[in-house]
Amino acid sequence: MNDVTIFVEFIDQWAWIGWLVLIAVFLVIEMLSLDFTFLMLSFGAAVGLITDLIGIPVWAQVIIAAAAAALFILFIRPPLLKRLHRGEDPTKSNVDALIDLRGLALQEITQVSGQVKLSNGDTWTARTASPVAIPTGATIAITAINGATAIVRPVND
Repeated sequence: MNDVTIFVEFIDQWAWIGWLVLIAVFLVIEMLSLDFTFLMLSFGAAVGLITDLIGIPVWAQVIIAAAAAALFILFIRPPLLKRLHRGEDPTKSNVDALIDLRGLALQEITQVSGQVKLSNGDTWTARTASPVAIPTGATIAITAINGATAIVRPVND
């Protein structure tokens, strides 16, 4: 027997340990990422383990495991993610909740300075995105937040 044959037989005999290690590694990474990608890869490695136990050659095990993992990622992961995010609160929060919020200009608002009082009671430093100034008392709407400054536009009631 030559060295290549001995090596191939060694790999073929102990491939199941490699599959178990891959399953464990993928599951640990999945616990850290919580994205279901590595869970699907661990399922693919489990398919590889099953093909090894059946007695399929190692090269075919790798191909079957890769194909199974790809199918799991394409067909099982999306419904799992959809089900996971099904009960999320669709209400906007933080900065997202401020976009399109109305208010009044407390000072003239330019590209350099200004101040607004929002309908939620908050007072913000404000700027306009356009060169046209917004006069004091005008109704505004927030278009963006840049740090602690609201970028606003006039609203025609």
